[in-house]
Amino acid sequence: MYLDQIELQGKKVLVRVDFNVPLDHNYAVTDDTRIRGALPTIKYILEQGAAVILMSHLGRPQKKTNEDGSLNRQKFTLKHTVGRLSELLGKSVAFSEDTIGSSTEKAVEDLKMGEVLVLENTRFYKEEKKGDQEFAAQLAKLGDVYINDAFGTAHRAHASTCTVAQFFDKAHRGFGFLIQKELESAKRLTDNPVRPFTAIVGGAKVSDKILLLEKLVDSVDNIIIGGGMAYTLLKAQGGEVGSSLLEEDKLEVAKALLAKAASKGVQILLPEDSVVADAFDNDANTQTIASNAIPAGWMGLDIGPKAVEKFTAVVLNSKSLVWNGPMGVFELSSFANGTTQMAEAVVKATQSGAFSLIGGGDSVAAINKAGKADEVSFVSTGGGAMLKLLEGDVLPGVAAILG
Repeated sequence: MYLDQIELQGKKVLVRVDFNVPLDHNYAVTDDTRIRGALPTIKYILEQGAAVILMSHLGRPQKKTNEDGSLNRQKFTLKHTVGRLSELLGKSVAFSEDTIGSSTEKAVEDLKMGEVLVLENTRFYKEEKKGDQEFAAQLAKLGDVYINDAFGTAHRAHASTCTVAQFFDKAHRGFGFLIQKELESAKRLTDNPVRPFTAIVGGAKVSDKILLLEKLVDSVDNIIIGGGMAYTLLKAQGGEVGSSLLEEDKLEVAKALLAKAASKGVQILLPEDSVVADAFDNDANTQTIASNAIPAGWMGLDIGPKAVEKFTAVVLNSKSLVWNGPMGVFELSSFANGTTQMAEAVVKATQSGAFSLIGGGDSVAAINKAGKADEVSFVSTGGGAMLKLLEGDVLPGVAAILG
């Protein structure tokens, strides 16, 4: 059930958001994208005459403890997000020093309709990642309605993203607007996509993306492959890849993938040429040569102009597009051109009527760096979660609401 289908007036609404945001050394929020992403849901609930109780994790406090093993509360407190949220909402936001317990229950009890309360980091409790029933029950006591709007953690079966939902009946639990957009966008690609359907997949390793690639072979018309992973596939075809990133133990997997694609009539496009360098360095010596004839001591760090031209032509002919992963080492300016050109191509295809989804992770950073995030159909907020959806998995945080 979606947020606008639930009766909210006079209710205290427990909302799982994703406020796992980057902070500087003074604990100021350096990128508020995730906080902004939650605003439509928060504002809607307030407009309905309800109160909002927000819960989220921040970082990995159980793994990055103080030297004595205690939690580093100063670093990982969600209090760091309250000021920015207050600015964005244009109203004061309260903070609970704990996540559950009597002090938190008192803060919720004192909360008036139209007010917002942020709970302390859910991961200060080990029970959160364990999906603990008792911890989830303590969270559930705080609200009349439960809304999950944290797509970035929907693939985790944690207490606040999954277990807590079972304490609310179907009329009192649902998805926020952010998750709704994510699910509807993914559905456009997994359920009868408009064709031709092209996937652009980049990144370092075949092993990181093999499940996605195998799933895509069953549903797309074209798969464009760039980044370090391309060289394992080129090697599997008998090419010479010099000192490029190579997963020797995945050559048979790569061969099987290429064979499966061929049997299904799916076109896998590998870069015809590459920008190669004699060191992994922005100032290294470079040359552009055939991707399957890279000499020893040279490594492919970006796709070349012929590859850009061919890939762009396929993208511009597509009606559905998903992009996950850069075409090269785009964080180094000398090797960012291929990724930038792909961003331009996806934008042009979108302007011509294609549906384009940027599937999280480095590709989101790439589209943001190119300043084109507003010119594609949808940019996913959850790299891992979106990958799982596209791989055909049911996300625990989604199943818990639907169950």
